[in-house]
Amino acid sequence: MDSNRPAYVSKVSVVRRQGPIREARLPAEEQPVVFGTHGAVREHYGVAPGQYPERATTLDYVVAAAAG
Repeated sequence: MDSNRPAYVSKVSVVRRQGPIREARLPAEEQPVVFGTHGAVREHYGVAPGQYPERATTLDYVVAAAAG
């Protein structure tokens, strides 16, 4: 393999649905992954409690992936 070429390029799309709610389409997943805010992150961004459903943040997913 040519060392100057990437071994893999991830094809991901992200769409903002409303406020902090986003849907990501990921390879090998039939359903979109939904991101949002909760707790301290919700407060940091000024989202009122109950304004949107509480969902895991993108940061939560990055931490989970790194811990794997």
